[in-house]
Amino acid sequence: MMPPAMTALFASWFPGGSTLSPGDVLLFAAALGATVWLGRAAAARVASLDDYLLAGRRVPWPQAGLALVAAEVSALTVLGVSASAFRGDWTFLQFFLGAAAARVLVALLFVPAFHRGGSETPYGWLGARFGPRTRAAGAGLFVAARVLAAAARLLAAAVAAGALLGWGLAPSLVLLTGVSLAALVEGGAEAAVWTGVLQTGVVLLGGALAAVFLLRRVDGGLPAVLRLAGAAGKLRALDWGAPGTPGFFARFFGEPRVFWPAVLTGFFGSAAAFGTDHELAQKLLVARGPREAQKAMYLSIAGSLAVLLLFLTVGTLLFVFYKQNPGLALAPNLENVLPYFVKTASRSVVRGAVLAAIALASIDAPLASLSAAFVADLRRGAGSAGAELRRARTAALAFGLLLPVLAGVFGASAGILDFALRAGLATAGPVLGVFLLGLTSEAGGDAAALGALGAALTLNAFLLVLDGRGLLPFALGWLAPLGTASAYGLGRFFARGPRAG
Repeated sequence: MMPPAMTALFASWFPGGSTLSPGDVLLFAAALGATVWLGRAAAARVASLDDYLLAGRRVPWPQAGLALVAAEVSALTVLGVSASAFRGDWTFLQFFLGAAAARVLVALLFVPAFHRGGSETPYGWLGARFGPRTRAAGAGLFVAARVLAAAARLLAAAVAAGALLGWGLAPSLVLLTGVSLAALVEGGAEAAVWTGVLQTGVVLLGGALAAVFLLRRVDGGLPAVLRLAGAAGKLRALDWGAPGTPGFFARFFGEPRVFWPAVLTGFFGSAAAFGTDHELAQKLLVARGPREAQKAMYLSIAGSLAVLLLFLTVGTLLFVFYKQNPGLALAPNLENVLPYFVKTASRSVVRGAVLAAIALASIDAPLASLSAAFVADLRRGAGSAGAELRRARTAALAFGLLLPVLAGVFGASAGILDFALRAGLATAGPVLGVFLLGLTSEAGGDAAALGALGAALTLNAFLLVLDGRGLLPFALGWLAPLGTASAYGLGRFFARGPRAG
């Protein structure tokens, strides 16, 4: 017999309650196994640091585009979009309008500049344009923000997957981390691309199976869905915020779902993500030249829209299903309405497919992009090619081991998790402002760029403090456009001398 302490630990790690069938487990295991196999196969093609950081710049645009979708989608997307439609409506689409426009901007303005410079990361371009200190600052902010965001999405995936598996948080984190390390550490960017292609397919398959199953469980089929959801206002996609009525400006700045704020914050947030965050930009740099990268970006617009529409549909179908079955218990936390439904009311194969979608959506932790920023921008040495490749893989392993530790800390403290999410929002806009300063003006030099970046970050941090104390409540999405405008304007003001680089 196990000692009582071991028995208690085992019970906390594996509390049970899973409804998975052998077929579900087999499907889930197959998805994880395919992820590892693809990553290991990609690793066999890595013969140099360039292969590891940029996949030799040989990735065809369809694969790069699908990998870009995978880099954007996480368990937070799968869970959050369906929960948003369940609780509210389809106004989340307004953010996508701005996001799609931002991707076009990035494709036309950022992508040619990055490929002309030949840098391994966007921050290498910053260094050529402004100076080495700006390069280090951009890379450092990316690493800090991306580590926090990746740990948060790993936590979300582990909690949801653990609920379906009947596991606690710790073994779920161990499983997802183990698969990530096995699939991604050796193969770098190329492994991230090919596992990302699989991830996009699994997410779409899981969402489609859930939608079909729900539709078949709704009495009256699609006409009933349209009638009941429409009557409840669940199909509304636009919210103009009632201009001219009392309280309009409070809604304009305080409610993220009003049309123009949603479009603006979606635009600036996505421009910052796709143009300055190497987790996403890496999938553009691995393509066979700027034209292929632009095609990949345009494909990602269609792919991301498909994911968004699919899980909005799932959320609406969940609303109708539970409305027709009021005796069924709802998830204690409505953010987990989809995995709770899958666990308690769905059937075999659907459970396995949704579990695989949730897990794979966050199993592609950004090890390749974090490693690239670390070795190319923060710690690039003068060692041999083999030594630099080993350093990159060691960095990826270190980041992979750090993420579950942070996820566990976040799981133990909601306050720390909230701080981590807010910190990421505060940095995106200022970094975007500096990139736009370099792309659209003659302002040059480390002093101007760093001064603008520091001032904009300070402003955003001050706004976060005011919001946290309830002194200036506003939708946090505004941090991206405000940070962008302040960094760009201050950069122009601080600039002195001719353009550098």
